[in-house]
Amino acid sequence: MRPLDQQICFTLYATSMAITRAYKPLLDQLGLTYPQYLVLSTLGETDSLTIGGVAARLDLESSTVTPLVKRLEAAGLVARRRGVEDERKVEVTLTPAGQALLERTGCLGDLLMDRSGMDEGALGALNARIQALRSEIVKG
Repeated sequence: MRPLDQQICFTLYATSMAITRAYKPLLDQLGLTYPQYLVLSTLGETDSLTIGGVAARLDLESSTVTPLVKRLEAAGLVARRRGVEDERKVEVTLTPAGQALLERTGCLGDLLMDRSGMDEGALGALNARIQALRSEIVKG
């Protein structure tokens, strides 16, 4: 058995945890949890998504995303409405307050560059390699 530091699964897990811990003080100032930040970021990529669409983008279950969206709605950051064609689907959009808050999260990328010692190109290349790894594993 390889030591943990030689197992990529552990390295990725520990790195993810380190990034989340680094982001926490900034997210706390904004009144967001990391999962809420991910939901806002997902909605920032498009005008509107269903709960299922957000869940699929984040590779989560709808039952995990629904309470996150409800808390964001209670904070006035997103709006939910039943689908016009299918009332079982709940569509979610950013409110102006949600969009403004999402814009304030840009400092997270700056923090990661500062802490990592990498520039945007190096982090982008690393991210692309990790995405390719994930894609291959999912195919498996």
